[in-house]
Amino acid sequence: MVKATGDKRVFLFLQGPHGPFFHRLGAMLRKTGAEVWRVGFNAGDRAFWFHPKSYLPYRGIPDEWRGWFCDLVEARGITDIVLYGDVRAIHAQAVEEAKARGLTVHVFEEGYMRPYWVTYERGGSNGHSRLMRMSVDDMRRALELSDMEAPLPPAHWGDMRQHIFYGALYHWFVMFRNGEYRNFQPHRSLSVFQEFVLYLKRLLLMPFGWADRVIATTRIRMGGFPYHLALMQLEHDSSFQQHSPFDTMPDFVDLVIAGFAEGAPGHHHLVFKAHPLEDGRAQVRRAMAQSARKHGVADRVHYVRGGKLAQLLNDARSAVTVNSTAAQQVLWRGIPIKVFGDAVYAKPEFVSTQPLPDFFALPTRPDNKAYKDYRRYLLETSQLPGGFYSARGRRQLLRQVVDMMLSPDDPYDALSRGTAAPRQQLRVVH
Repeated sequence: MVKATGDKRVFLFLQGPHGPFFHRLGAMLRKTGAEVWRVGFNAGDRAFWFHPKSYLPYRGIPDEWRGWFCDLVEARGITDIVLYGDVRAIHAQAVEEAKARGLTVHVFEEGYMRPYWVTYERGGSNGHSRLMRMSVDDMRRALELSDMEAPLPPAHWGDMRQHIFYGALYHWFVMFRNGEYRNFQPHRSLSVFQEFVLYLKRLLLMPFGWADRVIATTRIRMGGFPYHLALMQLEHDSSFQQHSPFDTMPDFVDLVIAGFAEGAPGHHHLVFKAHPLEDGRAQVRRAMAQSARKHGVADRVHYVRGGKLAQLLNDARSAVTVNSTAAQQVLWRGIPIKVFGDAVYAKPEFVSTQPLPDFFALPTRPDNKAYKDYRRYLLETSQLPGGFYSARGRRQLLRQVVDMMLSPDDPYDALSRGTAAPRQQLRVVH
């Protein structure tokens, strides 16, 4: 009999999603017999790790981090590192050194099959994921070992309010309790105070945003015109910063409007759908209005704050994005999509290669069968039901992910080798 055990495993946690998920995960790994440590870079990290004996504060300057990390790995006998996202400088350096030493790198991210699932991979995520090197045919061969029915995607992200709450609380700790971490530098361009203000503002203005969204969505749905969707992203998000050809989101906005003005029929409209966590820092709404006027289509371009994408997708003719995970909902419905950045779903079978004006004029439809095979492959491997931010979402995620972390096989190899655990039935978390 072989049982999942953490004996002789030493896990080092770096930065995680806001809130207590990493603490809960570390506590469960400790119960398997593993040794668990956590490096904290600021008071926000410290606030959500409730096991002081395993907490290791890093108070050095950024240039000293790589050497400090390597010394820690040797001193503690680290076998595994655990992190959320792999592109911020401290994580990128740690991943590089960990791989050079043969350590297992566990990477968490928001779900590729958003809005509900969570992503768990080994070695890298998004543009660094193994999925980037896989073809649909590779996935189909692996799926020959499975006959799972892929669950339908839920229509909403179940823990948005908790996500915003934990983000605001995290930045409050960094802003007011960070005296011990004077060398801390955030991985984003805004100051901690500015981040806190934006989180607080978004939390307080949620009712007003809801009203604005309802009005805009109603106008579009009642307008009776064909429309195309532009799926916005957070400009500071790692997928946009590291895996796209654009420096700013307004650059993307202007390119899309120019292509729409040139190629779309005169009676078609263009709808920019903001990311649910958009906080106004990139001034995308102003950039959209200016570009629409410049290209002579101001009366045919609309903006919708956050909200449920499904309501707008039901009648959309096509969609464009940099590399948003929301494109998965587009593809699931068989709607044509144009992608500009690196994305795990950017496979030639179902993502358009047309020039943008041609795409808006007459978009080619995706190979829906190929996409369904791709989607089923992800749900059998790296996509786990649950969430980081709500208590019920964390419980559902923890039921499965610890066994996957202890497995000698990464999620993709586990399916090919027949060692993947049965998947839970999907339960939408509110």
